[in-house]
Amino acid sequence: MTLFKDPGFNFNGLLALGSSGYGAGEVGEVLTAVNTINKAGLSAQTYTETFRKLGDQLMAAPQGSRPGAQTTRFRALRAAQYYAQALFFVLGSDSPGIEEQLYKAGRGAWDKFCGLCDPAPVTAHIPYGRTPLPVWFFRPDDSGRRRPTVILTNGSDGQNVDMWTYGVPAALDRGWNALVYDGPGQGQLLFVDQVVFTPRWETVVTPLVDWLSARSDVDTGKIALTGLSMAGDLAPRAAVFERRIAALVAMPGVLSPWLGFPPEIREILTPDKEKTNNIWNKEVVPELPPSAAATMKKRIEPFSVPAMLAARQGKMFTDFYTPATLIKSLDITDVVGRIKMPTLVLDYAYEQFYPGQPRQMFDKLTAPKDYVKLTAATGAQLHCSPMAPQQHCEVVFDWLQETLPRG
Repeated sequence: MTLFKDPGFNFNGLLALGSSGYGAGEVGEVLTAVNTINKAGLSAQTYTETFRKLGDQLMAAPQGSRPGAQTTRFRALRAAQYYAQALFFVLGSDSPGIEEQLYKAGRGAWDKFCGLCDPAPVTAHIPYGRTPLPVWFFRPDDSGRRRPTVILTNGSDGQNVDMWTYGVPAALDRGWNALVYDGPGQGQLLFVDQVVFTPRWETVVTPLVDWLSARSDVDTGKIALTGLSMAGDLAPRAAVFERRIAALVAMPGVLSPWLGFPPEIREILTPDKEKTNNIWNKEVVPELPPSAAATMKKRIEPFSVPAMLAARQGKMFTDFYTPATLIKSLDITDVVGRIKMPTLVLDYAYEQFYPGQPRQMFDKLTAPKDYVKLTAATGAQLHCSPMAPQQHCEVVFDWLQETLPRG
């Protein structure tokens, strides 16, 4: 299961490889890129450069042929994956300033793919504060039939293409609609509009439910909400307050994203902003090796525009207190017991970021609930089962269909 010796790069490589099951990657392309990167010497630079070039190649016409619509469509989907791979590590590369450009390349590939779907997803911009939420509403067909609908919520560093891998085709194949969206701290709202995460995710989901409820092709009594990765915190938070959600899936269950950070980083945060930032700038930052510095820039940027802009200039952010306080405010330990709708909590063997939290969430739930742990016995281990998204979707959608049966 080892593509790269570094576990961070390896996890992302496995995500790209696993996405091939839904056409959002190609085994040969990914493994060839892995070999190229390892041969050149694994680094953020070689990783970003290799996957960006692969995305560029797929967005161009293949040599010696005139591609049909389906070929163009799926080449664009794979390009979206490879641009996302490059985007993930660009802040640690020699060209961190191309981050927004890389995001737009991936978004362009995603939009091209969507435009060639049949039927193409309905697109809209749903009001949210000063910055509307872009949405893509996928339907099995354009018959207008009322169907159960799942709202797919991304995590803190995923892209739209990940929502394809973790839900859209699985929903469509089962006769469900699927809504993909960028919320604050994600996609367009982060990289272009510069809007960071909010701890009040119900303010994001409620406008989505309003929009869906106004559609004649949505069964308003069967709207489900899923949350992947850190959205295993966001989606349950929204479900506490948005009671029109009929079923909830946390993938995995997350009570406190702050606990996903190393203890030596968490202990820096004190109630005093000046003291906290002095420790960060004078004691921590000078000792950070380049790889750890790049990781911190990436993990903090969805919570701090100044941190993102500094990282794009190759600099480390100086205000640790503000984003750390925001991340800490995402804790839902005290409210999760108020969830009323049936809830599925997923867990994973060797969960890297939130070990123990899925079970803790499950124990706190008072609503009808189920707990499923995906394991190494079938290659579904690690955070979000990167090697087994098809198994992942089977578990989620079998549960959803049983919980919200059609008819």
